[in-house]
Amino acid sequence: MKKYFFLFFIILLFNTKFASSHVSHYKEVKFLKYGLFFNNKLIGNHVFNFKQEGDLFYVNGKGNFKVDKLGVVLMDYKTESQEIYKDDQLIKYSSITSQNGKEKFAKVIKKNNQLYVDGSSYKGETENTSMIGSWWNHEIVKISKQISPISGRVIKQKVRFLGKKDILIDGKKYNTLHFHLFSDDGKPAKKKKLNINIWYDSKTLLWVKASYDKIGKWEYRLKEVK
Repeated sequence: MKKYFFLFFIILLFNTKFASSHVSHYKEVKFLKYGLFFNNKLIGNHVFNFKQEGDLFYVNGKGNFKVDKLGVVLMDYKTESQEIYKDDQLIKYSSITSQNGKEKFAKVIKKNNQLYVDGSSYKGETENTSMIGSWWNHEIVKISKQISPISGRVIKQKVRFLGKKDILIDGKKYNTLHFHLFSDDGKPAKKKKLNINIWYDSKTLLWVKASYDKIGKWEYRLKEVK
């Protein structure tokens, strides 16, 4: 019963305090920087720059990491992306990613109230309520489909609210809302395309942390806000 009360509270919070804001909630944010950790070792960073120009809102992302062992590079990853919003709605997205020299891409454009995807893993259309799975936007916990920011794959998702939790990052305490996002595909947890825990600050709703397991433990931790 307590779990359902918290879920109702979160839905009420997102639908009242930010009912008319969505990405507009981030107009006061200029910059977010996250450290990427693999098995608790810092291996890279991901940054987001936010900019309002006229009636368009831009989110430019850039990330990179490198995993090596005994001087041998096991994974070398670089990505750049841009999201463009108008009236709080995604109208265009593009990304280029290099993973160990292999290129992946995703392009999304809004036409006739639908989103059209041209990606390295999927080409087709999806509902305009689908969102780019870049996690900075807290609205992602409310939707049923997310679009891979790397390859354009459209993933059906389920979301569980796991309650409030205090966490520490670099000695700073955050009171957070903890969610579990996972693929709605009936597969075992270890085989799901999506299986991630995300924490948002309970007051600002800024993305604070994310973690998932894939041949080790990966974590994104908030490092800087402007």
